[in-house]
Amino acid sequence: MGERGTKPQGKVKIKWSPNFAYAVGLLVTDGNLSKDGRHIDFTSKDKEQILNFMRCLNMKVKIGNKKSGTKQRTSRSQFGDVLFYRFLISIGLFPNKSKTLGEIKIPSKYLFDFLRGHFDGDGTFYSYWDPRWRSSFMFYTEFISASRDHILWIRKIIDNLLGIKGHITTNKRSSVFQLKYAKEESLKLLPMLYYNKHAVHLARKREKIEKALKVTGLRLR
Repeated sequence: MGERGTKPQGKVKIKWSPNFAYAVGLLVTDGNLSKDGRHIDFTSKDKEQILNFMRCLNMKVKIGNKKSGTKQRTSRSQFGDVLFYRFLISIGLFPNKSKTLGEIKIPSKYLFDFLRGHFDGDGTFYSYWDPRWRSSFMFYTEFISASRDHILWIRKIIDNLLGIKGHITTNKRSSVFQLKYAKEESLKLLPMLYYNKHAVHLARKREKIEKALKVTGLRLR
């Protein structure tokens, strides 16, 4: 604890940038704020995701492991930072956020970086040959959240940015909302999420997307 009257020192430099916005996107999906008003926890089954998270925040934190409810081991980074914690609260995050999350205050300049982090955290991409039509190759880009208000907000900002609406489905068994963009809309969205090959991303997801786009004769930047 610092001396009385001194301001708390933060580990994270709070300054918006593409990497910072991406890290916030990851925290919204796979992060957790402790009730103690200080600690931030980020967990992922992909160690690369943890490394990307720390790289984006320019931090060096020991990576630990923990078991999930299914007894699957996941990678984890945890650190205390009162100032960063308060900042996250101020933009819309809070403890036990999963089903009650709403709008996150992200500067418009960095919305696609935030969305890429969100997609890498909880999103999915899948493709298939549709047997109903000859030579019909389909794919979907999907954002997922347990909060209806949050998924509606994601849909709204993407519509405002690109003029695409997607469609929302629910999975009653797992109580999540899925915002899906089919092929035509995905072809507008994906180049904006991956606007630069150097922009930080989860490699396996980008590779999966590139493989699907290759079938259509297209490619990411």
